[in-house]
Amino acid sequence: MKAVRFHEYGGIDVLRVEDVPRPEPGPDQLLVEVRAAGIQPGEAHIRSGALHARWPATFPSGQGSDLAGVVVALGPEVRGFAVGDEVLGFTHRRASHAQYVAVDDVHVVHRPRGVSWDVAGALYVAGTTAYATVFATDPTPSDTVVVSGAAGGVGSLAVQLARRRGATVIGLASTGNHGWLREHGVVPVAYGDGVADRIRAAAGGRVDAFIDTIGNGYVELAASLGVRPERIDTIRDWQAAAKVGARTYGEGSAASAVVLGELARLAAGGELEVPIARSYPLESVREAFRDLERGHTHGKIVLHP
Repeated sequence: MKAVRFHEYGGIDVLRVEDVPRPEPGPDQLLVEVRAAGIQPGEAHIRSGALHARWPATFPSGQGSDLAGVVVALGPEVRGFAVGDEVLGFTHRRASHAQYVAVDDVHVVHRPRGVSWDVAGALYVAGTTAYATVFATDPTPSDTVVVSGAAGGVGSLAVQLARRRGATVIGLASTGNHGWLREHGVVPVAYGDGVADRIRAAAGGRVDAFIDTIGNGYVELAASLGVRPERIDTIRDWQAAAKVGARTYGEGSAASAVVLGELARLAAGGELEVPIARSYPLESVREAFRDLERGHTHGKIVLHP
């Protein structure tokens, strides 16, 4: 089968699409023919070596956590799934950017009707991360919550989940994404110089919680706005979080098929929109990551093996 590999840390050019043996499912695993697999900023940071101390790579390394596809084989201990089932799920083995992946049966759910392949294949990392950030900041109907990167893969879901709790949500995003935010009940604010004053004006002077999906000083900004540390959550700036006492809940804090299944149910019912920016064939993985690393992407980028 074809699979993405890199044999050393580096830029986009170290990514290769190689012929590798097709995996065999273990006793409690499903072999899934992948139809769609999302890509993440964290994968680019792992590939570059920037996260070696936290998540070291073993070479040659694969890539990918998100996946959606069709079950083509089962281990003897698997229950509740059959060959031909359409599923979405995740793997912690950096393996979903491939034509086939062996997945633990506890890491997949059935794909609901009404959820496209692209949405199903892009939901796990962004969705569970967004879920965790909202859980960490615990917004209520009386709260005002700010979300940085509000139109990105995680931010676009976090603003919707916070709105579902009844909170007033202020989304920091480029002006081109303000229309989408307004359509989803979010108060848009442009980032950049003077953003603190614009947030105060939009919030009427009080901010209760802050979800940071970007880093680059937003944790300190949240603290300067008077947000209590336990109601600041960042998925990017762990150093700043340690400094001010903020939380760092992310994908790992909600990594379960139960959470994924609930998000898929919301998506199927039209209660959660998962924006898909673009899709690329597996062979164009370099271009997909080049697109991702330019920034300012509205929603998710997906590979089609």
